[in-house]
Amino acid sequence: MHSSPARLVREFHLAFGLDARTTPTEVSQELAAHRGELLAEEAAEVAEVSVTGPLDRLAHELADVVYVAYGTALVHGIDLDAVIAEIHRANMTKLGPDGRVSRRADGKVLKGDHYRAPDVSEVLRRQGWEEREPLSVREHTDS
Repeated sequence: MHSSPARLVREFHLAFGLDARTTPTEVSQELAAHRGELLAEEAAEVAEVSVTGPLDRLAHELADVVYVAYGTALVHGIDLDAVIAEIHRANMTKLGPDGRVSRRADGKVLKGDHYRAPDVSEVLRRQGWEEREPLSVREHTDS
């Protein structure tokens, strides 16, 4: 049986002495930027290999994106499984009560009249997050 991505990534972070928070937390700008760079790097690799292949490399790169995304959530103390469940709940409301799906010309599923947006803030509050006002531009530059 496979372990969940959250459990596997937590094991990696703990084994290698990387950040692993248990409560949603704002992190330093430097750490946040580093995690963003890691995600961008992995996403670029997926974009490239999704066109050029082969399929086994695409699978590898997709898994790397998930792994780094779960790591970024762990660094911030976010239970990503709970956030994904909330996003899924919201996405399922895109399906109308009549079972009809509205799509864009390229096939993307669109939000209909019955769509209910995700409340990620509430999910994070249940995880112990205490929402704070964002720092102003001046506070960012003075520190």
